[in-house]
Amino acid sequence: MTVTKIEPLTKIKSKVYLDGSFAFVLYKGELSRFGIAAGEEIPEETVETIRRDVVFKRAKLRAMHLLEDMDRTEAGLREKLRQGLYPEDAAEEAVRYVKSFGYLDDTRYAENFVRSRKDSKSRREIQALLLRKGISADKIEAAFEACYSEDEDGEEEAVRKILKKKRFSTENSDEAQIQKMYACLARKGFRYDTVRQVIQNYHENA
Repeated sequence: MTVTKIEPLTKIKSKVYLDGSFAFVLYKGELSRFGIAAGEEIPEETVETIRRDVVFKRAKLRAMHLLEDMDRTEAGLREKLRQGLYPEDAAEEAVRYVKSFGYLDDTRYAENFVRSRKDSKSRREIQALLLRKGISADKIEAAFEACYSEDEDGEEEAVRKILKKKRFSTENSDEAQIQKMYACLARKGFRYDTVRQVIQNYHENA
């Protein structure tokens, strides 16, 4: 394989291109250690050593560090690793590594996400947010089943909290203002029947 380009990223890191394609990022000392220079040939065994002992190892450590900062989804972790210029296979290896220790679990993430938001957002809103984070629809549904009891969907309490936050009062609102609130809550994904039930009885519970 031929080192076709070494592109500086910072004073100490560079992107290495092999046979015209981006391969990995190395530090200055690593370039020197493995004898990597633009235009030079590099044995395939050396490339594999770099990938296994440097790039993959660094990707695993980076994944662990990212999960120390905050819980993440698999898709979110992959994206952060891609942004860090880790090759696709290195990112996948890092994801498998942290999953093997239970540090990455989309089911757990979805359940925690639902629990922390079910009293302030509609199911539809929560579902949309989780889908954008790369959580599969079946795991979202499983999280809903785990976090909502059979006789309670959580949305009435969420509507009440929103009304309280907006300082809404049925006594001090005219028909237009009430309809505006209906529309606002509908855009947030709350069902009409739920909103009607809460608003009609809101003065009794406010």
